[in-house]
Amino acid sequence: MRDLGVGFGYLIKGQRWVGRHGRWFGFGLLPGLITLVLYAAALVGLGYGADDLVSGATPFADDWSSPWAGLLRTTLTVLVFALGLFLAVITFTAVTLLVGQPFYESLSEQVDRTEGGEVPESGLPLWRELWISARDSVRVLVRVGLYSVLLFALGFIPVVGQTVVPAIGFCVTGYFLAEELTAVALQRRGMVLKDRLALLRGRRLLTLGFGVPLGLAFLVPFVAVFLMPGAVAGATLLARDLVAPDEDEDEDDGAAPAPYTLHKG
Repeated sequence: MRDLGVGFGYLIKGQRWVGRHGRWFGFGLLPGLITLVLYAAALVGLGYGADDLVSGATPFADDWSSPWAGLLRTTLTVLVFALGLFLAVITFTAVTLLVGQPFYESLSEQVDRTEGGEVPESGLPLWRELWISARDSVRVLVRVGLYSVLLFALGFIPVVGQTVVPAIGFCVTGYFLAEELTAVALQRRGMVLKDRLALLRGRRLLTLGFGVPLGLAFLVPFVAVFLMPGAVAGATLLARDLVAPDEDEDEDDGAAPAPYTLHKG
């Protein structure tokens, strides 16, 4: 259980780091603000167009007597907007990381630089890094989607569905949120998605201690934008310590640490 507190500590350390480096905090805000504007515009457009969308999809209700047609379409309109809002919440981090790839790479490298030791670089062109980031984000979102469907079905179980299932849902969200954030630093260290997931599974409580509080905070509007720079910094600190034992072991054996190489899978 100690790892839960340690994981949360990395989240706090990350926010403190950007607090001490105000220029990097402002630099890290830009991708979140850009993504927020795009999502806000999309949600406003959905809000204005949801009525027409639902009306076009339910022509069979045109001849229904009042108030049934209006009740059906109002309910579907609310559901469409709720679905759009849900998709916005679960994809915001992935899209922000994709939009902000160059920003967060620089921020993560600066954290490595100020903390001392090697500052690994991928050595790949920007377009290649963006492709890898986008591909991995899609793979993560597919996993999240599968878990969401399963948890949605389990949510109909009396009592358990209203207590245990939501708690598991927050854990799943926090785990994959931590994966997406640590990916910025771990990808520079030559770790592909499969390896990153295996690394985080080995320290589940540490990962959850970092990701779950952050996921809960992201539920509050606009908070995600202001926490993202510190979240990337904290994830970099977390990634450094997750891979540190292997580096220390190499040094104890008297061998030079293996160079970081980014697999092209």
